Amino acid sequence: MTQSTLTRSWIASANGHSDFPLQNLPLGVFSVQGSAPRSGVAIGEHIFDLEAALAAGLFEGAAKVAVEASLGGALNAYFALGKSARVALRERLLELLSEGSTLRGKIEAQGAKLLPLAADCELHLPAKIGDYTDFYVGIEHAKNVGKLFRPDNPLLPNYKYVPIGYHGRASTIRPSGVDVRRPKGQTLPAGQNEPVFGPCARLDYELELGIWIGQGNDMGDAIAIGEASEHIAGFCLLNDWSARDIQAWEYQPLGPFLSKSFITSISPWVVTAEALEPFRRAQPARPQGDPQPLPYLLDAHDQAHGALDIELEVLLLTASMREQNLPAQRLGLSNSLNMYWTAAQLVAHHSVNGCQLQPGDLFGSGTLSGPDQSQLGSLLEITEGGKHPVELASGEVRKFLEDGDEIIFRARCKREGFASIGFGECRGKVVAAR
Repeated sequence: MTQSTLTRSWIASANGHSDFPLQNLPLGVFSVQGSAPRSGVAIGEHIFDLEAALAAGLFEGAAKVAVEASLGGALNAYFALGKSARVALRERLLELLSEGSTLRGKIEAQGAKLLPLAADCELHLPAKIGDYTDFYVGIEHAKNVGKLFRPDNPLLPNYKYVPIGYHGRASTIRPSGVDVRRPKGQTLPAGQNEPVFGPCARLDYELELGIWIGQGNDMGDAIAIGEASEHIAGFCLLNDWSARDIQAWEYQPLGPFLSKSFITSISPWVVTAEALEPFRRAQPARPQGDPQPLPYLLDAHDQAHGALDIELEVLLLTASMREQNLPAQRLGLSNSLNMYWTAAQLVAHHSVNGCQLQPGDLFGSGTLSGPDQSQLGSLLEITEGGKHPVELASGEVRKFLEDGDEIIFRARCKREGFASIGFGECRGKVVAAR
């Protein structure tokens, strides 16, 4: 079934929905009133229950195989099936949920059993995450942070040759809405020679895109750059919460450790590669003088179509704002086009040494700041390390995050002639250290 840019759904709330119109159809895992977690698809203000729809006989063939693989409260087996399964399920969902569907009556007859309201559901992590890797491909962020620590040499020589990354902690990844407990750790106060232990005082967020791995590879086998995009199941928003004072003391010589591993927040819906197809762009041209990627990272099709045009927004809601009924304040508005490397290049590089990637592995893009002050993706950059506090509409100021502050990420894909789609929110509220 061909997806029309103007196709409407018989589910009224999907038509013009800010995030989940018919053209999106992201997958996730949810529960209702304490039920076991189950797979579903976001559509307007509802969730289409895939398990209930399977029991109702609404799927057959490849689409049925895809739904069966999504059962059990995790999408790993579904991710492992690859693109053909995603396409088969998407085409069947479009048949079921588009305006004029011959099965509308059968679905409506089951009401909330098939289409519970999302507001009545609890959302979970969509997959069991075996491994998590955080990259550093936002070049504007890399330059900004580099200037703070190395004013004369912001980018180290390897940056433009190697997609820099580090192995993160999968066990503390949580879905949107889970509180962020202020971490404790060692820090080195200014002017002192010995560290102290206590709560982080310079807590920060990082605006990132999450990349879900679909089909993996055997250990010892590399994924070729021309095939790498086929190994990506979908995307989400990711907040790489960072304890900057702990990070400054621990990061040499091996990089982030306890400053990053206390929690990572993600949006719970997996926006598929197919839904994002209209928003693909050519990878932005590298500045004159930058080296061409090495051959194992260079593919003509990926360079022509491998970038994504996703608007990324950061908002802050403080405890005082909530008390005053003030709206959340925007701190930054950036775009995924600020990635120096494509998602496919990350997959190819990660596996080139024979490292095994597995369905449900998660990548973080690194902070995706833009070149302008209004496009920065962390307080570290906005305040230049705390030198220039942010003034808020509530009369407050912020160098870094305080207890009670809530950070909200949103994303939007827009293109003339196509339905706009979003990712749902990635939220986290800071609570005091234990």
